[in-house]
Amino acid sequence: MNKFILYTLLFSEFLFSAELITPIPTNVDVDQAKATLGKELFYETKLSKNNTVSCANCHQLYSGGDDDLVVSQGINGAKGSINAPTVYNAVFNFRQFWDGRAKTLKDQALGPIENPIEMGHDFEALIPELNQSDYKTKFDALYEDGITRDNIADAIAEFEKTLITPNAPFDLYLKGDVTALNQEEKEGYKLFKAKGCIACHHGINIGGNSYNKFGIFSDSNSSDLGRYNVTHRERDKFYFKVPSLRNIEKTAPYFHDGRTDDLDEAVLLMAKYQLGRKITKDELKKIVAFLKSLNGELPQDIEP
Repeated sequence: MNKFILYTLLFSEFLFSAELITPIPTNVDVDQAKATLGKELFYETKLSKNNTVSCANCHQLYSGGDDDLVVSQGINGAKGSINAPTVYNAVFNFRQFWDGRAKTLKDQALGPIENPIEMGHDFEALIPELNQSDYKTKFDALYEDGITRDNIADAIAEFEKTLITPNAPFDLYLKGDVTALNQEEKEGYKLFKAKGCIACHHGINIGGNSYNKFGIFSDSNSSDLGRYNVTHRERDKFYFKVPSLRNIEKTAPYFHDGRTDDLDEAVLLMAKYQLGRKITKDELKKIVAFLKSLNGELPQDIEP
């Protein structure tokens, strides 16, 4: 029996009754000076080989922290092979990227810079370029060894720690404000638990803390092999990091392959692939209403 199904059957009573989601804190501990430098780097097109692409191209902070595209575009219009995850609340994920190949935000920050399709640069060329700019003074003030591969990633990661979205209506509800959700949203949350969505989408990020197979009860027709691309273990085929549902209304298109930009359809597909259950129109309406209550407050200082 699939381990997910067994887990759900054995612990269903616990899963459907216990509160498995916690509110986002209103702040996290950061080194503000490094975060300020990291913010500048986040918007810096010099990190790409042809000075046209920055982190902000794929992670637009004025909306959902992604780019609203099926797959992202890098230097010279090159297209990637996977949907860009949101950078918002990524600090709470247990791994980064859909396949979990990066353990930390620092690890994640390094990947796109040297990826030939994304930024297409290399640090041996990039570091001398930055040392010819005012970045040298800024790095020297914060890091003993100045501009290095590790320090670039460290600064960007420190900024990304600040990209949290607290005080969503649902967070306020969890904190005791029973008026923060309307009746439809409350019923949607009950259905979210009763249908089994909570089995994977729980924790502070309502996801982002485990891997799961995409297509448990029905073939999801995924061309990407997910976690298998990292481990090359047969049992990891089609396993992906469970995405966060926070700000989900703003992060279309959905799934690792961006197969739909409609939130209603995304819920129905999840019910088919992951739960093997049907959802009525009324239930769908309530669940989607609940999901929209997960939109949090964007950080104040996100302008470049």
